[in-house]
Amino acid sequence: MERFVYQRLTQWKFDANHKPLILLGARQVGKTYILNQFGKNEFESYVYINCHNNDFANKLFRNFDISRIITDIEHHTDKKIVPGKTLLVFDEIQEVFNGVASLKYFCENLPLLHVAVAGSLLGLTLHKGESFPVGKVDMLSMYPMTFLEYLRACKRKRITEALMSNDWRAIELEQEYLTDRLREYYFTGGMPEAVNEFLQSGDTKKTRQIQMNILEAYNRDISKHTTILAQRIHQVWESIPSQLAKENKKFIFGLIKKGARAADFELALQWLVDAGIVYKVCRCKTPEMPLKFYADSSAFKMFLLDVGLLGAMAQTQPKDILAGNMVFSEFKGALSENFVLQQIRPIEDVYAYYFSKDNSQLEIDFLVQCGRRIIPIEVKAEENVKSKSLHSFINEHQSQMKGLRISMKQYVNQEWMENIPLVATEAYFKLLANGEQND
Repeated sequence: MERFVYQRLTQWKFDANHKPLILLGARQVGKTYILNQFGKNEFESYVYINCHNNDFANKLFRNFDISRIITDIEHHTDKKIVPGKTLLVFDEIQEVFNGVASLKYFCENLPLLHVAVAGSLLGLTLHKGESFPVGKVDMLSMYPMTFLEYLRACKRKRITEALMSNDWRAIELEQEYLTDRLREYYFTGGMPEAVNEFLQSGDTKKTRQIQMNILEAYNRDISKHTTILAQRIHQVWESIPSQLAKENKKFIFGLIKKGARAADFELALQWLVDAGIVYKVCRCKTPEMPLKFYADSSAFKMFLLDVGLLGAMAQTQPKDILAGNMVFSEFKGALSENFVLQQIRPIEDVYAYYFSKDNSQLEIDFLVQCGRRIIPIEVKAEENVKSKSLHSFINEHQSQMKGLRISMKQYVNQEWMENIPLVATEAYFKLLANGEQND
Protein backbone atom coordinates (compact mmCIF):
# COMPACT_ATOMS: atom_id res chain seq x y z
CA MET A 1 0.00 0.00 0.00
CA GLU A 2 1.24 3.45 -0.93
CA ARG A 3 1.97 5.86 1.92
CA PHE A 4 2.63 9.59 1.63
CA VAL A 5 5.53 9.30 4.09
CA TYR A 6 7.46 7.46 1.37
CA GLN A 7 8.02 10.78 -0.42
CA ARG A 8 9.52 12.22 2.75
CA LEU A 9 11.84 9.24 3.07
CA THR A 10 13.00 9.79 -0.50
CA GLN A 11 13.74 13.44 0.25
CA TRP A 12 15.78 12.34 3.26
CA LYS A 13 17.78 9.92 1.12
CA PHE A 14 18.85 12.63 -1.32
CA ASP A 15 19.54 15.29 1.30
CA ALA A 16 23.30 15.86 1.21
CA ASN A 17 23.21 16.75 4.91
CA HIS A 18 21.09 13.84 6.05
CA LYS A 19 21.53 12.47 9.57
CA PRO A 20 20.40 9.14 11.02
CA LEU A 21 16.62 9.07 10.80
CA ILE A 22 14.24 8.27 13.65
CA LEU A 23 10.83 7.24 12.32
CA LEU A 24 8.36 8.00 15.09
CA GLY A 25 4.91 6.53 15.40
CA ALA A 26 2.56 4.46 17.48
CA ARG A 27 2.57 0.68 17.33
CA GLN A 28 1.14 -0.87 14.15
CA VAL A 29 1.01 2.27 11.97
CA GLY A 30 3.31 0.64 9.39
CA LYS A 31 6.81 1.85 10.28
CA THR A 32 8.57 -1.47 9.67
CA TYR A 33 6.71 -2.12 6.43
CA ILE A 34 7.51 1.27 4.91
CA LEU A 35 11.20 1.06 5.83
CA ASN A 36 11.39 -2.42 4.31
CA GLN A 37 9.81 -1.19 1.07
CA PHE A 38 11.99 1.90 1.02
CA GLY A 39 15.19 -0.07 1.57
CA LYS A 40 14.39 -2.66 -1.08
CA ASN A 41 13.21 -0.17 -3.69
CA GLU A 42 15.62 2.75 -3.28
CA PHE A 43 18.99 1.24 -2.29
CA GLU A 44 21.39 -1.27 -3.80
CA SER A 45 21.46 -3.16 -0.51
CA TYR A 46 19.29 -3.23 2.58
CA VAL A 47 20.32 -4.47 6.02
CA TYR A 48 17.66 -4.99 8.68
CA ILE A 49 18.23 -5.65 12.39
CA ASN A 50 15.26 -6.29 14.70
CA CYS A 51 16.39 -5.44 18.21
CA HIS A 52 13.48 -7.09 19.99
CA ASN A 53 14.63 -10.11 22.04
CA ASN A 54 17.82 -10.22 19.98
CA ASP A 55 21.01 -11.31 21.78
CA PHE A 56 23.15 -10.02 18.93
CA ALA A 57 21.55 -6.56 19.13
CA ASN A 58 21.92 -6.50 22.92
CA LYS A 59 25.69 -6.87 22.56
CA LEU A 60 26.07 -4.70 19.47
CA PHE A 61 26.14 -1.31 21.25
CA ARG A 62 28.48 -2.22 24.13
CA ASN A 63 30.56 0.76 22.97
CA PHE A 64 30.32 3.39 20.26
CA ASP A 65 33.07 2.14 17.96
CA ILE A 66 31.15 2.52 14.69
CA SER A 67 33.74 0.62 12.64
CA ARG A 68 33.41 -2.34 14.99
CA ILE A 69 29.58 -2.12 14.93
CA ILE A 70 29.53 -2.14 11.11
CA THR A 71 31.94 -5.09 10.94
CA ASP A 72 29.86 -7.05 13.46
CA ILE A 73 26.68 -6.42 11.46
CA GLU A 74 28.34 -7.46 8.19
CA HIS A 75 29.51 -10.72 9.75
CA HIS A 76 26.11 -11.38 11.31
CA THR A 77 24.04 -10.66 8.19
CA ASP A 78 26.59 -11.71 5.57
CA LYS A 79 25.95 -8.41 3.77
CA LYS A 80 28.39 -5.65 2.84
CA ILE A 81 27.46 -2.19 4.12
CA VAL A 82 28.45 0.56 1.69
CA PRO A 83 27.82 4.23 2.57
CA GLY A 84 25.60 5.84 -0.07
CA LYS A 85 24.39 2.47 -1.36
CA THR A 86 23.11 0.70 1.75
CA LEU A 87 20.17 1.43 4.02
CA LEU A 88 20.80 0.16 7.56
CA VAL A 89 17.63 -0.21 9.63
CA PHE A 90 17.36 -0.89 13.36
CA ASP A 91 13.81 -1.85 14.30
CA GLU A 92 12.52 -1.65 17.88
CA ILE A 93 15.71 0.27 18.69
CA GLN A 94 14.38 1.22 22.14
CA GLU A 95 14.73 -2.41 23.25
CA VAL A 96 18.52 -2.24 23.53
CA PHE A 97 20.70 -0.12 25.81
CA ASN A 98 22.59 2.65 23.97
CA GLY A 99 20.86 1.89 20.67
CA VAL A 100 19.38 5.37 20.37
CA ALA A 101 22.51 7.01 21.82
CA SER A 102 24.67 5.33 19.14
CA LEU A 103 23.04 7.45 16.43
CA LYS A 104 25.16 10.41 17.53
CA TYR A 105 28.29 8.48 16.57
CA PHE A 106 26.87 7.24 13.27
CA CYS A 107 26.19 10.90 12.46
CA GLU A 108 29.69 12.06 13.41
CA ASN A 109 31.82 9.12 12.24
CA LEU A 110 29.95 7.71 9.25
CA PRO A 111 27.77 10.56 7.91
CA LEU A 112 27.37 9.16 4.38
CA LEU A 113 25.69 5.98 5.59
CA HIS A 114 21.90 6.03 5.60
CA VAL A 115 20.75 4.77 9.01
CA ALA A 116 17.06 4.63 9.92
CA VAL A 117 15.55 3.44 13.17
CA ALA A 118 11.99 2.71 14.21
CA GLY A 119 10.46 1.86 17.53
CA SER A 120 7.20 1.94 19.40
CA LEU A 121 7.02 4.33 22.37
CA LEU A 122 10.53 5.48 21.44
CA GLY A 123 10.52 8.65 23.52
CA LEU A 124 9.29 6.85 26.60
CA THR A 125 11.79 4.06 26.87
CA LEU A 126 15.28 5.50 26.90
CA HIS A 127 17.26 3.39 29.34
CA LYS A 128 18.68 4.82 32.55
CA GLY A 129 22.00 6.48 31.80
CA GLU A 130 21.28 6.74 28.07
CA SER A 131 21.17 10.18 26.46
CA PHE A 132 19.19 11.29 23.43
CA PRO A 133 21.35 12.40 20.44
CA VAL A 134 20.04 15.97 20.28
CA GLY A 135 20.96 17.69 17.00
CA LYS A 136 22.46 14.50 15.55
CA VAL A 137 19.31 12.94 14.09
CA ASP A 138 16.53 13.71 11.63
CA MET A 139 13.03 12.91 12.84
CA LEU A 140 9.93 11.96 10.87
CA SER A 141 6.50 11.09 12.23
CA MET A 142 4.24 8.40 10.81
CA TYR A 143 0.52 8.12 11.42
CA PRO A 144 -2.28 5.70 10.54
CA MET A 145 -3.39 5.73 6.91
CA THR A 146 -5.46 8.74 5.95
CA PHE A 147 -8.60 8.61 3.84
CA LEU A 148 -6.65 9.57 0.72
CA GLU A 149 -4.25 6.69 1.36
CA TYR A 150 -7.24 4.39 1.83
CA LEU A 151 -8.61 5.50 -1.54
CA ARG A 152 -5.23 4.82 -3.13
CA ALA A 153 -5.38 1.30 -1.73
CA CYS A 154 -8.82 0.94 -3.40
CA LYS A 155 -7.10 1.48 -6.78
CA ARG A 156 -9.31 4.35 -7.92
CA LYS A 157 -6.56 6.66 -9.12
CA ARG A 158 -8.62 9.25 -10.99
CA ILE A 159 -11.11 10.04 -8.25
CA THR A 160 -8.26 10.15 -5.75
CA GLU A 161 -6.51 12.73 -7.95
CA ALA A 162 -9.76 14.71 -8.27
CA LEU A 163 -10.06 14.77 -4.50
CA MET A 164 -6.43 15.83 -4.08
CA SER A 165 -6.98 18.77 -6.42
CA ASN A 166 -10.33 19.77 -4.85
CA ASP A 167 -12.19 19.19 -8.11
CA TRP A 168 -15.58 19.86 -6.53
CA ARG A 169 -17.56 18.90 -9.64
CA ALA A 170 -15.92 15.49 -9.90
CA ILE A 171 -16.31 14.97 -6.17
CA GLU A 172 -20.04 15.69 -6.41
CA LEU A 173 -20.45 13.32 -9.38
CA GLU A 174 -18.75 10.55 -7.37
CA GLN A 175 -20.55 11.36 -4.14
CA GLU A 176 -22.12 7.90 -3.76
CA TYR A 177 -18.83 6.08 -4.33
CA LEU A 178 -16.90 8.35 -1.99
CA THR A 179 -19.56 8.08 0.73
CA ASP A 180 -19.40 4.28 0.55
CA ARG A 181 -15.61 4.39 0.89
CA LEU A 182 -15.92 6.83 3.77
CA ARG A 183 -18.22 4.42 5.62
CA GLU A 184 -15.61 1.71 5.09
CA TYR A 185 -12.87 3.96 6.40
CA TYR A 186 -14.89 4.81 9.51
CA PHE A 187 -14.98 1.05 10.13
CA THR A 188 -11.44 0.02 9.15
CA GLY A 189 -9.68 3.19 10.21
CA GLY A 190 -6.12 3.61 9.01
CA MET A 191 -4.19 0.81 10.69
CA PRO A 192 -2.60 -0.88 7.65
CA GLU A 193 -3.22 -4.48 8.73
CA ALA A 194 -6.92 -3.82 9.29
CA VAL A 195 -7.21 -1.96 5.97
CA ASN A 196 -5.43 -4.72 4.08
CA GLU A 197 -7.63 -7.46 5.60
CA PHE A 198 -10.85 -5.64 4.77
CA LEU A 199 -9.83 -4.78 1.20
CA GLN A 200 -8.59 -8.32 0.54
CA SER A 201 -11.39 -10.32 2.16
CA GLY A 202 -14.22 -7.95 3.09
CA ASP A 203 -14.48 -9.94 6.32
CA THR A 204 -15.66 -7.57 9.05
CA LYS A 205 -15.06 -10.10 11.85
CA LYS A 206 -11.42 -10.63 10.89
CA THR A 207 -10.92 -6.89 10.47
CA ARG A 208 -12.43 -6.14 13.87
CA GLN A 209 -10.30 -8.87 15.47
CA ILE A 210 -7.17 -7.18 14.11
CA GLN A 211 -8.32 -3.91 15.67
CA MET A 212 -8.95 -5.63 18.99
CA ASN A 213 -5.48 -7.20 18.83
CA ILE A 214 -3.94 -3.74 18.35
CA LEU A 215 -5.88 -2.37 21.30
CA GLU A 216 -4.71 -5.33 23.38
CA ALA A 217 -1.10 -4.62 22.35
CA TYR A 218 -1.54 -1.06 23.63
CA ASN A 219 -2.93 -2.45 26.89
CA ARG A 220 0.14 -4.68 27.25
CA ASP A 221 2.42 -1.68 26.74
CA ILE A 222 0.53 0.16 29.47
CA SER A 223 0.81 -2.79 31.84
CA LYS A 224 4.62 -2.70 31.71
CA HIS A 225 4.62 0.27 34.07
CA THR A 226 4.37 0.46 37.84
CA THR A 227 1.04 -0.68 39.24
CA ILE A 228 -0.28 2.77 40.18
CA LEU A 229 0.73 4.48 36.93
CA ALA A 230 -0.49 1.57 34.79
CA GLN A 231 -3.83 1.63 36.59
CA ARG A 232 -4.25 5.34 35.98
CA ILE A 233 -3.23 5.09 32.31
CA HIS A 234 -5.81 2.32 31.85
CA GLN A 235 -8.48 4.44 33.55
CA VAL A 236 -7.83 7.43 31.28
CA TRP A 237 -7.60 5.20 28.20
CA GLU A 238 -10.87 3.40 28.93
CA SER A 239 -12.72 6.67 29.56
CA ILE A 240 -12.07 8.15 26.09
CA PRO A 241 -15.15 6.74 24.29
CA SER A 242 -17.44 8.09 27.02
CA GLN A 243 -15.59 11.43 26.96
CA LEU A 244 -16.25 11.75 23.22
CA ALA A 245 -19.88 10.62 23.52
CA LYS A 246 -20.74 13.87 25.31
CA GLU A 247 -22.21 16.85 23.48
CA ASN A 248 -19.40 18.94 24.97
CA LYS A 249 -16.29 16.83 24.38
CA LYS A 250 -14.05 18.62 26.85
CA PHE A 251 -12.18 16.03 28.91
CA ILE A 252 -13.80 15.64 32.34
CA PHE A 253 -11.73 13.94 35.03
CA GLY A 254 -14.89 12.98 36.90
CA LEU A 255 -15.73 10.54 34.08
CA ILE A 256 -12.59 8.56 34.89
CA LYS A 257 -13.85 7.87 38.37
CA LYS A 258 -15.75 9.77 41.02
CA GLY A 259 -13.58 12.37 42.69
CA ALA A 260 -10.72 12.09 40.18
CA ARG A 261 -8.34 15.06 40.23
CA ALA A 262 -6.24 16.41 37.37
CA ALA A 263 -3.05 16.25 39.46
CA ASP A 264 -3.46 12.49 39.95
CA PHE A 265 -3.77 11.76 36.24
CA GLU A 266 -1.33 14.19 34.57
CA LEU A 267 1.40 11.56 34.11
CA ALA A 268 -1.10 9.04 32.76
CA LEU A 269 -2.42 11.53 30.23
CA GLN A 270 1.05 12.51 29.12
CA TRP A 271 2.08 8.87 28.71
CA LEU A 272 -0.77 8.28 26.27
CA VAL A 273 0.08 11.46 24.34
CA ASP A 274 3.80 10.62 24.17
CA ALA A 275 2.97 7.09 23.06
CA GLY A 276 1.15 8.60 20.07
CA ILE A 277 -2.06 6.67 20.72
CA VAL A 278 -4.14 9.68 21.74
CA TYR A 279 -4.22 13.26 20.49
CA LYS A 280 -4.67 16.10 22.95
CA VAL A 281 -6.44 19.17 21.54
CA CYS A 282 -6.17 22.14 23.90
CA ARG A 283 -8.63 24.96 24.25
CA CYS A 284 -7.59 28.29 22.75
CA LYS A 285 -9.01 31.31 24.54
CA THR A 286 -8.19 33.93 21.90
CA PRO A 287 -8.35 33.33 18.13
CA GLU A 288 -5.17 35.21 17.27
CA MET A 289 -1.80 34.22 15.80
CA PRO A 290 -0.01 32.22 17.01
CA LEU A 291 -2.69 30.12 18.67
CA LYS A 292 -0.17 28.42 20.95
CA PHE A 293 0.31 31.70 22.83
CA TYR A 294 -3.34 31.56 23.87
CA ALA A 295 -3.64 27.82 24.57
CA ASP A 296 -5.21 26.76 27.86
CA SER A 297 -3.60 23.44 28.74
CA SER A 298 -6.01 22.87 31.62
CA ALA A 299 -8.95 22.49 29.21
CA PHE A 300 -8.68 19.96 26.39
CA LYS A 301 -10.26 17.19 24.35
CA MET A 302 -8.74 13.74 23.89
CA PHE A 303 -9.12 11.81 20.64
CA LEU A 304 -7.84 8.39 19.59
CA LEU A 305 -5.16 8.17 16.92
CA ASP A 306 -7.51 6.19 14.68
CA VAL A 307 -11.25 6.33 14.00
CA GLY A 308 -11.43 2.59 13.36
CA LEU A 309 -9.87 1.82 16.74
CA LEU A 310 -12.32 4.25 18.36
CA GLY A 311 -15.22 2.33 16.82
CA ALA A 312 -13.76 -0.96 18.02
CA MET A 313 -13.10 0.39 21.50
CA ALA A 314 -16.67 1.72 21.72
CA GLN A 315 -17.96 -1.71 20.60
CA THR A 316 -19.88 -0.28 17.64
CA GLN A 317 -21.30 -2.95 15.36
CA PRO A 318 -19.67 -3.14 11.91
CA LYS A 319 -23.05 -3.30 10.15
CA ASP A 320 -24.10 -0.05 11.86
CA ILE A 321 -21.03 1.68 10.45
CA LEU A 322 -21.08 0.18 6.96
CA ALA A 323 -24.80 0.74 6.24
CA GLY A 324 -26.69 4.03 6.28
CA ASN A 325 -25.64 7.53 7.23
CA MET A 326 -26.19 7.32 10.99
CA VAL A 327 -22.52 6.38 11.39
CA PHE A 328 -21.44 9.93 10.60
CA SER A 329 -23.22 11.23 13.70
CA GLU A 330 -22.49 8.14 15.84
CA PHE A 331 -22.43 9.01 19.55
CA LYS A 332 -22.77 12.78 19.16
CA GLY A 333 -20.57 12.94 16.08
CA ALA A 334 -17.49 11.63 17.90
CA LEU A 335 -16.42 9.45 14.98
CA SER A 336 -16.64 12.37 12.56
CA GLU A 337 -14.65 14.75 14.78
CA ASN A 338 -12.04 12.03 15.31
CA PHE A 339 -11.96 11.49 11.54
CA VAL A 340 -11.38 15.19 10.82
CA LEU A 341 -8.54 15.45 13.31
CA GLN A 342 -6.97 12.24 11.99
CA GLN A 343 -6.87 13.69 8.47
CA ILE A 344 -5.22 17.00 9.38
CA ARG A 345 -2.85 15.75 12.08
CA PRO A 346 -0.13 14.45 9.68
CA ILE A 347 0.00 17.69 7.65
CA GLU A 348 3.01 19.87 8.41
CA ASP A 349 2.42 23.37 9.79
CA VAL A 350 -1.24 22.71 10.57
CA TYR A 351 -2.03 23.05 14.28
CA ALA A 352 -5.37 22.13 15.83
CA TYR A 353 -7.02 23.58 18.94
CA TYR A 354 -10.63 24.22 19.87
CA PHE A 355 -12.37 27.40 21.02
CA SER A 356 -14.87 27.99 23.78
CA LYS A 357 -15.92 30.99 25.79
CA ASP A 358 -15.50 30.99 29.55
CA ASN A 359 -19.26 30.76 29.99
CA SER A 360 -19.33 27.71 27.65
CA GLN A 361 -22.20 29.22 25.66
CA LEU A 362 -20.25 29.10 22.41
CA GLU A 363 -17.87 26.39 21.29
CA ILE A 364 -16.10 25.77 17.99
CA ASP A 365 -15.12 22.14 17.31
CA PHE A 366 -11.65 23.01 16.00
CA LEU A 367 -9.64 26.19 15.66
CA VAL A 368 -6.86 25.49 13.17
CA GLN A 369 -3.76 27.52 12.38
CA CYS A 370 -2.61 26.88 8.82
CA GLY A 371 0.03 29.16 7.36
CA ARG A 372 -1.17 32.75 7.78
CA ARG A 373 -4.77 31.74 8.44
CA ILE A 374 -6.78 30.87 11.50
CA ILE A 375 -9.75 28.72 10.53
CA PRO A 376 -12.69 28.04 12.84
CA ILE A 377 -14.16 24.63 11.97
CA GLU A 378 -17.51 23.10 12.72
CA VAL A 379 -17.98 19.40 11.96
CA LYS A 380 -21.56 18.68 10.91
CA ALA A 381 -21.99 15.11 9.76
CA GLU A 382 -25.79 15.14 9.83
CA GLU A 383 -28.12 16.44 7.13
CA ASN A 384 -29.00 19.39 9.36
CA VAL A 385 -26.01 21.64 8.83
CA LYS A 386 -27.12 24.88 10.45
CA SER A 387 -24.02 26.38 12.04
CA LYS A 388 -25.34 28.65 14.77
CA SER A 389 -22.14 28.63 16.84
CA LEU A 390 -19.91 29.08 13.81
CA HIS A 391 -22.07 31.92 12.48
CA SER A 392 -21.97 33.72 15.84
CA PHE A 393 -18.21 33.27 16.06
CA ILE A 394 -17.64 34.66 12.55
CA ASN A 395 -19.93 37.63 13.20
CA GLU A 396 -17.83 38.46 16.23
CA HIS A 397 -14.52 38.16 14.32
CA GLN A 398 -15.72 38.95 10.81
CA SER A 399 -12.82 41.12 9.76
CA GLN A 400 -10.28 38.45 10.73
CA MET A 401 -11.37 35.08 9.35
CA LYS A 402 -13.73 32.93 7.35
CA GLY A 403 -15.43 29.85 8.75
CA LEU A 404 -15.19 26.28 7.51
CA ARG A 405 -17.93 23.71 7.87
CA ILE A 406 -17.04 20.08 7.18
CA SER A 407 -20.13 18.01 6.51
CA MET A 408 -21.89 15.47 4.29
CA LYS A 409 -22.98 18.32 2.01
CA GLN A 410 -21.12 19.18 -1.16
CA TYR A 411 -18.92 22.25 -1.64
CA VAL A 412 -20.49 25.64 -1.03
CA ASN A 413 -18.66 28.97 -0.83
CA GLN A 414 -20.51 31.69 1.03
CA GLU A 415 -19.29 35.10 2.11
CA TRP A 416 -18.74 34.08 5.72
CA MET A 417 -18.12 30.35 5.38
CA GLU A 418 -17.04 27.52 3.09
CA ASN A 419 -18.62 24.08 3.29
CA ILE A 420 -16.50 21.14 2.19
CA PRO A 421 -17.51 17.46 2.19
CA LEU A 422 -15.96 15.22 4.84
CA VAL A 423 -14.15 13.21 2.18
CA ALA A 424 -12.18 16.32 1.14
CA THR A 425 -10.81 17.22 4.59
CA GLU A 426 -7.23 16.06 4.12
CA ALA A 427 -6.90 17.27 0.54
CA TYR A 428 -8.30 20.71 1.38
CA PHE A 429 -5.79 21.31 4.16
CA LYS A 430 -2.88 19.91 2.19
CA LEU A 431 -3.54 22.40 -0.60
CA LEU A 432 -3.99 25.18 1.94
CA ALA A 433 -0.73 24.31 3.74
CA ASN A 434 1.09 24.31 0.38
CA GLY A 435 -0.33 27.72 -0.52
CA GLU A 436 -2.52 26.33 -3.29
CA GLN A 437 -5.86 27.38 -1.80
CA ASN A 438 -7.17 30.89 -2.02
CA ASP A 439 -6.67 32.92 1.14
